[in-house]
Formats: sequence, structure tokens, C-alpha cells
Amino acid sequence: MKIIKFKQKKSYIYKRKVLIKDLVLNMLVGIHNFEKKNKQRVKFNLIINIDQNLIPNDKDLKSIVNYEQVIKTITKITSKKHFPLLETLAEKIFFKLFENPRIKKILLRVEKLDVIKNTTSVGIELEKTRSNEY
Repeated sequence: MKIIKFKQKKSYIYKRKVLIKDLVLNMLVGIHNFEKKNKQRVKFNLIINIDQNLIPNDKDLKSIVNYEQVIKTITKITSKKHFPLLETLAEKIFFKLFENPRIKKILLRVEKLDVIKNTTSVGIELEKTRSNEY
């Protein structure tokens, strides 16, 4: 009797993430009068989970979630208008970034760096996931 050996199929489970750390932008944000008139430093940190089935293609940047494009998007949002609340700003960022179907989940931390004495920063951290993911 002949024994047939099958090659073991290798499969992997990926968690692909794009990281943006300590992006600092000057912008108008806050409810106080001085925050409406003077720009302040705001720090952004993001962890973006992307489609685990994406296969990067060196010749096509559309095959990845490009961190440079994410930074440009955030910079454009923050330069356009005053945001009374960090939460409102965060929702605008989520809305724009989730236009990319490759993005599945975003952890976003937004911090004001100079507004409260005796603190390094104050801010919020929000996580949003597409409803059909995870």
C-alpha cells in the first residue's frame, strides 16, 4: 500500500496596524474665549487596524493605508475651523478616515498640551470599529 503525504497548508492570522505617534499640530479648539482666538498645540496618536487580507504592492500605494495620507487628512481637518470640543474633532477625523474601506478600527488619542497648568496634557481617547468587524 502506498502512503500519500499531503503538504501541510500554512495559514497565518494577521493583525495589520498603522501607527502615528505624537503628531503635534497648532489649531483652534476649546470652549473658552482665549481658545477661540489663539491656536494651541494639540497632540494626536492613532492606532489604525487595517484589513488583514490586504496584500501590499510596492507599485501601488492604494494597496496600503498610507500614514502620510492619514496625517494630511488630519492636518486639513484641523486647519479649517475651530472645534469647541475634542470629541467633535475626533468624530470628524473618524468620519474622514473611515471613508477608506481598508480601515477597520481606529484608536485615537487627542491631547491639548498647553491649556491646564501643572499637567503635561489633557485630552480624550476614543476607539471606533466598523460595525461588521471584530
